[in-house]
Amino acid sequence: MGSTRARIAIDAMGGDFAPSEIVVGALRAREELDVEVLLVGDVPQIEAILNQHTSSHNIEIVPSEGTIEMHEEPLSGLKRKPKASINVAMDLVKQKRADAVVSAGHSGAAMAAALLRLGRLPGIDRPAIGAVFPTMIAGKPVLILDVGANVDSRPKFLDQFAVMGSVYSRYVLDVENPKVGLLNIGEEECKGNDMAIRAHQLLKENPKINFVGNAEGRDVLSGNFDVIVCDGFVGNVLLKFAEAVGEVMLNIVKEELPQGLNGMLGTAILKPNLKRIKQRMDHAEHGGGLLLGVAGICIISHGSSQAPSIFNAIRLAKEAVDHQVLERISSQYQKTAAQAADGE
Repeated sequence: MGSTRARIAIDAMGGDFAPSEIVVGALRAREELDVEVLLVGDVPQIEAILNQHTSSHNIEIVPSEGTIEMHEEPLSGLKRKPKASINVAMDLVKQKRADAVVSAGHSGAAMAAALLRLGRLPGIDRPAIGAVFPTMIAGKPVLILDVGANVDSRPKFLDQFAVMGSVYSRYVLDVENPKVGLLNIGEEECKGNDMAIRAHQLLKENPKINFVGNAEGRDVLSGNFDVIVCDGFVGNVLLKFAEAVGEVMLNIVKEELPQGLNGMLGTAILKPNLKRIKQRMDHAEHGGGLLLGVAGICIISHGSSQAPSIFNAIRLAKEAVDHQVLERISSQYQKTAAQAADGE
């Protein structure tokens, strides 16, 4: 692609605050993260926003026509609108013009477009959306997957999620030997429904991961696990509940600060601490979820994403590209296939 810098295709028309907040977040990422951005969308709208914020942007705009609306069924919407922004963005990755896609639009459409345009990685039956959560231990996040790609999952899907999550945790989050847990209603192997019991057995027997057992709901943010796997229905509920709790806690902190002059003085003294609290708890600081298992880097951001969240989503994409997450996941399954062939 003529450059060693990551090139990120941005779905500029996807999200509640598109295209303005998307473009502003992309501009900041270009300046601070040393990445190239390709803005996909309505050219006149994007150019108008760029001109409001910079006199010389030199950013490539890739034209598209329309978006997949939130009320539309993903597959039918993608077929009816082949030049929709998410389709065009995925095609840029397929054509090797970009290394990754970031979208805050229709998450189902983004996942469907990734599968249709890019396909799955060899050895992966279903992709999963991974989300990074803060824990009680500063600087020690936990990766939860799946948080929405698969409402119904089979045990072998969770086994694959664990492998992909371990790769991401090891090479992007810099955890030497990630501890993997299975989200369940109890610590004992016999707990849970049939899928959880069978998944536990597969995870325990998988030599590619460091499986340490079941994780109850109260363990998710404890810092005792680096990767936790679950089906997308439970994971999505967990994700949205955690986001709500984070917002509630931030609001409580603001409300409980003293009022008046004392409050102003106290806030000034506590400002560095409050900033760190926000960074650990605010979901906007994490940018979105990485769609693991497709043959391309794809970050699915919150529909309500504003510029800071888009900036962080681009950062996530860059980290995945720089750390060769796709290649490392593929390598795990190529080794397995080679070992199986040798054993025949």
